[in-house]
Amino acid sequence: MSKPPSAARLRAARLESHGLRGGLPHVVDAVRRLGAAQAQDFTAAKWVLGARVPGSVVADVDAAIESREIVRSWPLRGTLHVLPTDRLRPILAITGPRVLQQAATRHRQLELDEATFRRARAVAETELAAGGSRSRDELQAAWEAAGIATAGQRGYHLIWRLASEAVLCWGPIEGRGQRLVLLDEWAPASAAPEDRDETLAALFRAYIAGHGPATVRDFAWWSGLTLGDARTAHAAAGDAVTAFDDERFVASDTGWPADPGSPTPRVAGGVALPPFDEYFLGYGDRDAVCDPAHAARVIPGGNGVFQPILVRGGLVVGTWRRGRGREASSVVLEGFDAASVIDPATFTASLRAWARFWGHELGGVTVA
Repeated sequence: MSKPPSAARLRAARLESHGLRGGLPHVVDAVRRLGAAQAQDFTAAKWVLGARVPGSVVADVDAAIESREIVRSWPLRGTLHVLPTDRLRPILAITGPRVLQQAATRHRQLELDEATFRRARAVAETELAAGGSRSRDELQAAWEAAGIATAGQRGYHLIWRLASEAVLCWGPIEGRGQRLVLLDEWAPASAAPEDRDETLAALFRAYIAGHGPATVRDFAWWSGLTLGDARTAHAAAGDAVTAFDDERFVASDTGWPADPGSPTPRVAGGVALPPFDEYFLGYGDRDAVCDPAHAARVIPGGNGVFQPILVRGGLVVGTWRRGRGREASSVVLEGFDAASVIDPATFTASLRAWARFWGHELGGVTVA
């Protein structure tokens, strides 16, 4: 029986899948590599991509959105993600009905019935017709004017419902955010609908290519699909994926499974990743890259708000934060414990790239 891959080899393989070892050529390549990246924190999502593309700047992400190569909507787990525009409709065809069913109780609590959704859709289509766009506040004001109340999360759920039905998506950049548009006008459908298994296979291949080594259960959590659908996706992916160990898979063209006993490539330096980065967030089981004893430091209080992370040798060893006020260009690093002592020099190159991405010079780097 062959020796199972080491933890270090697993983490090195994940860094490579994520594009964090050698880098990727363009932000669109980063999105396609990951399959999708969680993006309810739009600012954080931009650095998720920037961290994987050496020399990139925030304008590159904005340009990829404005060119409609990538799009931001609610395709997975009912949560905002950025993904390749051509993948949004096929994915929503599978995930949309499931998340809407899961939200039925909440919609009843908000007194949002089918008649209200139909009225809201008609107003939105009128407001956004002929290439129009509206901010969230502007669209909600139009609903209010039509007699559709938006207070108490009703406005958010109206937008979310229409996006889950492939009616709306986020479009043009405006300041730090985006404006809402009709998906049919922003990115018209260009092909016949995919077969369901074909969509599942494509999603599994993309997830494994950008997150592997990972398990079928990891994929089920990330996608929000049932475990049955996740298993179907794995089977439909065929020989595009291959086993890394007894549970995890990698893309077949990576070379990682070829010789599990061979020396693990050395992973030099460290990376400073944003909140909600897929390297930590994108798995149902995160123990391979973060000691479970420290996971609560990344998600304090288990409230779903992820902190920026420091990754050394593929292992999450601490968190970091930007300074305030006049020290906004400075950074404070904080290791988890004495065993994960933080050397600022390990992360300086990554932090300089982060500062350059946002168009400023890196200030002081201190350890808390």
